[in-house]
Amino acid sequence: MFLAIALATVVGGGTAAAAPPRPPGGAPCLAGSPADPTCISGTLDDGTPYEFVVPAGWNGTVVVALDFAGSGLNDSLTARLLAKGVARGGTSRAITGWDIRSAIDNQAAALARFEHAYGRARYAIDSGTSMGGFVAAGVAQIHPDAFDAAVPMCGGLGGSVGQWNQKLDTLFVLERLVAPGLPVIDIPENVDSARKSWIDALAAAQRTPEGRARIALAAAIGQLPAWGRNPDGSAPPPPDSRDANALEQGAYLALAGGPLPYVGQAMSSRRQIMAVVGGNPSWNTGVDYAKQLRQTDPALRRAVGALYKAANLDLRADLKNLAAAPRIAADPDAVERFSQGIVLDGDLRIPVLTVSGIGDQISTVAQQQSYGEKAHRAGAGSLLRQTYTRTVGHCDFSPAEQEAALMTVLHRLRTGHWPATSAPAMNARAAGLAADPAPRYVPFTPPRFNRPYPG
Repeated sequence: MFLAIALATVVGGGTAAAAPPRPPGGAPCLAGSPADPTCISGTLDDGTPYEFVVPAGWNGTVVVALDFAGSGLNDSLTARLLAKGVARGGTSRAITGWDIRSAIDNQAAALARFEHAYGRARYAIDSGTSMGGFVAAGVAQIHPDAFDAAVPMCGGLGGSVGQWNQKLDTLFVLERLVAPGLPVIDIPENVDSARKSWIDALAAAQRTPEGRARIALAAAIGQLPAWGRNPDGSAPPPPDSRDANALEQGAYLALAGGPLPYVGQAMSSRRQIMAVVGGNPSWNTGVDYAKQLRQTDPALRRAVGALYKAANLDLRADLKNLAAAPRIAADPDAVERFSQGIVLDGDLRIPVLTVSGIGDQISTVAQQQSYGEKAHRAGAGSLLRQTYTRTVGHCDFSPAEQEAALMTVLHRLRTGHWPATSAPAMNARAAGLAADPAPRYVPFTPPRFNRPYPG
């Protein structure tokens, strides 16, 4: 917020009460940039900051993103796009948080401010990462009149309700079998303490054969990747799909390792979400966890069986325990309010290309299957392409990988036809963009998402 206000002062941008900036655009910024850009910034009606940076030789394309304001001006992807004549900008989540529908609408509002200053864009693309990827998918559905395409990256494309039902499943199994008494829904005000309690409990369980078997079971049911970052943030190689112990270690790291552990985000975001929607929007009433295990990734399912056998545990007994456990019911009004954030229904009117890391512990890759299936059911499959990278951790894409995705969509807009989006084609496109490290697109088929909403 401070940076947005400071930039507004420098370039004469507006505030919530001020009129949008007038043509011919903003004031000079980013001194020394060969793109010789100008910038505008200000605040939208709800107080959300926005910023845009525009090269002197603007080619009419603008890329808009949640989370650009405040950090995107000096991002390496911004420099790459400016060099190609592409403008970049967007908003911040500082005001909207988990009010996803407001964040979606703010992308269109920010674009309107940009176009008032610089003229109508030839191509307007919404593209963000994490919550920004989720919002970009929502923009494609809600604002196809304002935007021409969307590139959601590492977004939770199971939708507001679906992705948090999936997270509930993971923590429910862990609480029942590994960490009784730890919070699943009612997250205390001291989120850091809750996060630490979960990580400590998982670390203790990881030291025993029984704990490791049950961690693997929870990860399989919750469709987590069996690949995670080490506690110091470093990335181990992907585990051998035939090595049950390596798969379990990967699942444990996805849950409790790295700078953004799954259980930590499940604590902090759950508390924020329930404050926004005024109750609990997640449930597991009627959920058959034995069935979910049967439908999970085959390699991790086999690992669960092997680990249970090694620990001399009865898997069927644990599944019966889960089936008999008191379930968590949702607050219907909270579900309704949360679903208004966005239920991604696949009704696409503009081209969309998704980018997902197969080792993303936050925006789990199975959600991409649900998004793709809904688009095909809605008859919009020709407008959608989905791509994957062999990356571990949340949103671990290189600037070249992101740029390649955006250039792919630009080709679709300019020609009316998709270029090849296979892994070799995407890697070749990224490699031609001064890629360092080597691009990591891979062929991948995600497992079927086990908590779609609506079902």
